[in-house]
Amino acid sequence: MQLLTPRSPAEKEVTELRGTGELSGAARMKIVIAAAFGPLIAGYALVAALFALVTVLAASPHFSVAGVLHAAAPGLLAAYQVPVTIAGASLGVLPLFGTVLAGALVAGSASHAAARLNYREPGQAVNVVAPIAAAHALAGIAIALTIDSTQVGVEPLAAFLVPGFIAALCATAGVAERCGIVSAARDLLDPAALRGLRAGALGMAGLFAVGALVLTVSLAVSVHTVGTLFAANAPGFGSGAGMLLLSVGYLPNAVVATLSFVAGPGFALGSVSLTPFSFRGGNVPGLPLLAGLPEHAARWWPVLMLLPATVGVLVGWSLRTSDHDPRARLRTVGIAGALIGFGCVLLGTLAGGRLGNGTFDPVSVPIGLLSVAAFGWIVVPGGLVAWFAGPHRAPAPAVIEQPQEPEQPEQPEELEELEEPGEPEEAELVDETEAPGEPEEPETPEEDEAESEAVEPPPTSEESEQPS
Repeated sequence: MQLLTPRSPAEKEVTELRGTGELSGAARMKIVIAAAFGPLIAGYALVAALFALVTVLAASPHFSVAGVLHAAAPGLLAAYQVPVTIAGASLGVLPLFGTVLAGALVAGSASHAAARLNYREPGQAVNVVAPIAAAHALAGIAIALTIDSTQVGVEPLAAFLVPGFIAALCATAGVAERCGIVSAARDLLDPAALRGLRAGALGMAGLFAVGALVLTVSLAVSVHTVGTLFAANAPGFGSGAGMLLLSVGYLPNAVVATLSFVAGPGFALGSVSLTPFSFRGGNVPGLPLLAGLPEHAARWWPVLMLLPATVGVLVGWSLRTSDHDPRARLRTVGIAGALIGFGCVLLGTLAGGRLGNGTFDPVSVPIGLLSVAAFGWIVVPGGLVAWFAGPHRAPAPAVIEQPQEPEQPEQPEELEELEEPGEPEEAELVDETEAPGEPEEPETPEEDEAESEAVEPPPTSEESEQPS
């Protein structure tokens, strides 16, 4: 029956691929196009569905399909951290949770495409990363030029560069393992550098966990305030659901701000600034996520800085046996601290930004101070633990060398020809360096007599006076 059933061109192509094991040019083009535009389509659909859900659940819904689809386009750019202007007010503090989802879509699409194309070399990753980055950059500038600038505006240059950069970064992360980029980096980098990078990733996760822990405890303590803010600013089921989704979207931003507070530099929200050593109060937005903000300073706040120091101790403990030389372990800890400092710069940049033109503008995290503080909390305690808790290089055993007789260098023939006759020392040296293995010629009786006459002492004066 299968022989009588006509097969479609796609099935014929699959059969040919199974037989030959090679993809045609058209098939490769389809895979690359799907990888480039798939995350954009999926992201746009998710944003549109989220906006439609919030609109339907609102207290007084005014649902419009055209309005939802039109608003989803700048919402997609906001997911890629492109600042958006709404009614003349700039919105630069964008939810990091949406960026994480968009990056996961791009990374998964790139990894799937590399697997279907059977890419195994690092150079082949460009064939996937470049189209994905170009598609996101072109889609961003197209959205910026087509949206209604009277209500919502986007800077075209930012819409072109930021989505392209984020897409390229996430696509590279998606194909890194499959295309051999990770293994190539292992071959090129020093083993100590690789251990430092792994420890830095562990330390960055630890610092993020510290921020999440402190934020969770503060919200748990202020649970009554959380309920009051929901009741006052989002009454009803629909408005409460929208407020909850908004709080979840900005949850990573709040974790980064809490991490900056625990590390020492703190953060600012308009006129409100908060550090372990200083506090300046003021009005804050009615977001339940901010219910944990204190109303006055406390003397025990500096104790919280022991948490990032503990993360540094854990990093040093993980590297205590990485090398027998303590100085090499210190270098590894320094590499881990440098990676963590760079990660804090990236997170601090994405977590802050403009928040309209009111009293809550701007939301800022001191990026430079946070980077230096995180580096110090990792390197200082981690270096001490790695130095004292690990092994120390034992002295090398003394090796007794046997004395060797110096070999006399052979004199080249050119120097022998240039020797002048009459120099006894050089002549004796030449006579002594006879070729090994040549037997000595026996001396004749005549030569013995000549030697005895030469050795016999001269006659004395009395012997010379006697007559012959």
